[in-house]
Amino acid sequence: MTTMDQIKKLYYEARAATIQRDLNRAIDLFKSLDTEEDRERAAVYMDGLSQMRSEWAAQKRAATSSATGRPTPSSAPGSAGPRARSGRSRGSSGRAR
Repeated sequence: MTTMDQIKKLYYEARAATIQRDLNRAIDLFKSLDTEEDRERAAVYMDGLSQMRSEWAAQKRAATSSATGRPTPSSAPGSAGPRARSGRSRGSSGRAR
């Protein structure tokens, strides 16, 4: 089995429980690729493994926070971005109409 075949196999057989181990193994295999062409082809699978890890980690965080009742960082108060300025809005001239 070629190195590329091993990376593909890791990608297609990855599971939430094994994703970190699979990604670490794929990185080791990626480093052993000899040609730039092989690295470019393998990069697609590497990116996919990374995306799976991110998605599964987010799902795990969401499940954990909903089970504990704590807000997730994205739903925490003040996480919606910068606060609006207090006082008059820029569009208001302050004159009565």
